[in-house]
Amino acid sequence: MHAIAGALRDHPELALFLTLAAGHALGRVHLGPLRMNPVLGALLAGLLVGQIGITVPAMLQWTFFVLFLFSSGYKSGPQFFRSLGKESLPQLALTLLVCGSSFAASLCIARLMGLDAGGASGLFAGSVNSSTAIGTASDAIAKLAIAPDARQVLATNLSIVFAVTYVVGLIVEIGTLAGLGPWLMRVDLAAECRKLETELGIERHEPGVVSAYRDLVSRTYVIPEGLAAGSVRELEHVFAPARAFVQRVRTRDGILDAEPAMALRPGDVVAISGRSAVLVGAANPLHGHEVEDPELLDIPTISVDIVLTRATYDGRTLAELARTEAEAGVGHNVFVSKITRAGEPIPVGPGTVLERGDVLTLTSTRTGVERVAERLGTAQWPSVATDLITVAAAIALGGLLGLPTVNLFGLYVGLTVPVGVLFAGLVVGFLRSLRPVFGRVPEPALWLFDSLGLTGFLAIVGIGAGPGFVRGLAASGPALIVAALLIRLVPNVVAILVGRYGFRMHPGILLGVCAGAGSSSAALAAVKDRADSQVPTLGFGVSYAVATMLLALAATILVVIMR
Repeated sequence: MHAIAGALRDHPELALFLTLAAGHALGRVHLGPLRMNPVLGALLAGLLVGQIGITVPAMLQWTFFVLFLFSSGYKSGPQFFRSLGKESLPQLALTLLVCGSSFAASLCIARLMGLDAGGASGLFAGSVNSSTAIGTASDAIAKLAIAPDARQVLATNLSIVFAVTYVVGLIVEIGTLAGLGPWLMRVDLAAECRKLETELGIERHEPGVVSAYRDLVSRTYVIPEGLAAGSVRELEHVFAPARAFVQRVRTRDGILDAEPAMALRPGDVVAISGRSAVLVGAANPLHGHEVEDPELLDIPTISVDIVLTRATYDGRTLAELARTEAEAGVGHNVFVSKITRAGEPIPVGPGTVLERGDVLTLTSTRTGVERVAERLGTAQWPSVATDLITVAAAIALGGLLGLPTVNLFGLYVGLTVPVGVLFAGLVVGFLRSLRPVFGRVPEPALWLFDSLGLTGFLAIVGIGAGPGFVRGLAASGPALIVAALLIRLVPNVVAILVGRYGFRMHPGILLGVCAGAGSSSAALAAVKDRADSQVPTLGFGVSYAVATMLLALAATILVVIMR
């Protein structure tokens, strides 16, 4: 064991990856209904590995953290800037209420407990489960004009208090939103969400169960002599008012993709897509001319993500979008299979209201997708390439933007480098929603920035704080548990009551707003599970984007006040 410990001390890079492996393994542990996550797992693993006295270069810690901050801002950019509009005022007000009251409660309790700047910021960041807050607090502590030993004490206290209060805050957040919230509103959350789903035209499907019936089918027919349809457009019009589309045509020259003006001749074989009831019914003019042609039905389809950028579709429903595209003659056989907002999938139905910045996954032929993409945004064709020029430049410029400070009554206040990088990520994400050819970061790369960046940062924080963790936990553990409970519980209860009885918000959407304001994806998952619905996700995007920025700034301010 001594030889292994010595090797890890000599090679801190190996200790870091060992910590990451252990942290992600801990993140899969279930404690009853509560599931650990890699964020807490990485910190606890770091605290454990740090007991043997390992020093990891500080520069590596901040390199990981800025990658995480950029990815957080990138995902939330469209929703953050959208929150500045009037339609988001209720969600913005509730987010300010939750973040502001959590900050005030943390400040008051920290003073009552006699905590230093590290302990106070750790109490705040841990209680509200904000990984960005612990990062900005760490940065603020590193810049305090105090002796190195004193600075290390503050950093250790930050890590210890964060580790204790994070678990409590997570449990209280899940219990408050998924358990206490519906009781406070006196509602059956699942029933209310089902009712909204019905209004939005969202169909439910039991997981793992697939019907043998296919509503949308493709079949092949031979064009008979005397059919009064000289072109693809005219043949499709014969089916009106039903919708049926000619996908491909086998002619004497081979198999061709169908075009509206393409002439059809007797003997040509057409592949037609439409609803089963339309194609098998007697009203189908080709009903008696169906033939077997597997090669013609081998129609290549693709699924492509498109960022909704056109302002004309902002605030319109999916049904209105489909109707507009059909009238323009470009919506033939193009289906929306998924909609993502702020990195979370939202319910898809005719009544789903679209927002600028939403990512729509379209499924059709390549030609069909290209036609619609030109009107909605720019198609994000599958690619593994990342625009590293934009990513690196944004991180550097954002960090430089956060360096300047101003003297306010003797306190030097500035954005700080982490908040500057977070803001840069927000801007790049927003600009990409307007011009999708700019700043491309594929989903796998974004996930790596987010996951490895955050867990790498927290693992290093834990390794540095390891030697003093047990001593600090024994001294202040019980008091910190009570403090975290109050900081997490009271703001959420107030927000639920104000949102339900003041703003008259839908219960499911309201709880999604509270989860976002508390920067808790775990709480959102618990609320969705309680509601048996994706409806709470509709309230998560805007509040999460705003809270990410507010909590990061608040942690810095708390360190300055408590210094």
